[in-house]
Amino acid sequence: MVKPMANLATYDTVVIGGGPAGATAATDLARRGHKVLLLDRPGRIKPCGGAIPPKAIEEFEIPDSQLVARIGSARMVAPSERHVDMPINGGYVGMVDRGPFDEWLRDRAQLAGAERRNGTFTTIGRDTDGTALVHFRPAESEDRSVVESVRARAVIGADGAMSSVAKQCIPGAKELPHVAAYHEIVRAPSSGSPDYDPTRCDVYYQGKLSPDFYAWIFPHGDTVSVGVGTEIKGFSLHDAVDDLRKSTGLDQCETLRREGAPIPLHPLAKWDNDRDIVVAGDAAGVVAPASGEGIYYALVGGRMAADAVAEFLVTGDAKALAQARKRFMKAHGRVFWILGIMQKFWYKNDKRRERFVSMCDDPDVQHLTWEAYMHKRLVKAKPAAHMRILFKDMAHLLGVVSPWQKAGRSAE
Repeated sequence: MVKPMANLATYDTVVIGGGPAGATAATDLARRGHKVLLLDRPGRIKPCGGAIPPKAIEEFEIPDSQLVARIGSARMVAPSERHVDMPINGGYVGMVDRGPFDEWLRDRAQLAGAERRNGTFTTIGRDTDGTALVHFRPAESEDRSVVESVRARAVIGADGAMSSVAKQCIPGAKELPHVAAYHEIVRAPSSGSPDYDPTRCDVYYQGKLSPDFYAWIFPHGDTVSVGVGTEIKGFSLHDAVDDLRKSTGLDQCETLRREGAPIPLHPLAKWDNDRDIVVAGDAAGVVAPASGEGIYYALVGGRMAADAVAEFLVTGDAKALAQARKRFMKAHGRVFWILGIMQKFWYKNDKRRERFVSMCDDPDVQHLTWEAYMHKRLVKAKPAAHMRILFKDMAHLLGVVSPWQKAGRSAE
């Protein structure tokens, strides 16, 4: 019998990817006393609007120091340029910059006891006793042929939307469709700019800016994220952002950096390999349809992956790994399903987008939307409001009301 590679370090868990999902998983497992390696590729900042709801701030103990802005309203802009303002009564949405925010999460994992390494994951192999071997190129080496290896009783793949871990180890991952996202970080305009509000997120539902998703202007304190997403091949994201910046005067602001990345369209059907590997965050496809929200769901997915791995490390039963997806979908699957239907229908063309934005002017829609977003639950306490929304929705679908008329009054 061939002996295992005794000279290699062995970890209870190797977490590949140090974004919100991976860093959270590493923190939770390290706090449980497990030996954890957090492997992250340095220098990459994911393009992201940066919005996090109060539920995330509370549940994952995010300090005020990480918030670069507090958003008190959203402006929905229709193809006709008409807009609807949706104030958050009595609350706010926090905004973070992903560069420093993700680094803070990784630092927290290290403080909890996880070991950090900067490197690029390459492959997963097997030692002679079947233990996973995680191979990676260390960032400190200039020689790209240098590859190091560690042993892992369990592996969490949190390496993004085009996850190498998922493609190598999880069925169906290679076929997962993605939206292309691109944004430019610009210096915030000076105070007094007529079309810019540092406490408001602007969302553009216009086919010229995105034929199947939306464009955005999200304040980040001293900077602003101006971006767009689409699944349509050949559509120029750069041109769309240029057009949006010109139409809003943000083309006069200094461009600090440009970033692009794929965003998964729906959760993978399976998150584990039935043995010792589970994926989380974008690697598992947990970005909300219609809204594109990913930070909160990445944090939750990382925690649920950690819970599943902790159970697996204790019991040795690989079936425990499947609990990550089961628990996530039980908690959030219905919301993903509803948002998926909404995106497919309302984002199909500008006529429907116009009606969708007009619906956002309804007080019931605004209340239930913010309640669901802020607290991550479907509101059940107001059945009458749900019925009113249903009837108004049907009226819009059938064209009974004009785009800018609702409930017997105009949206002036």
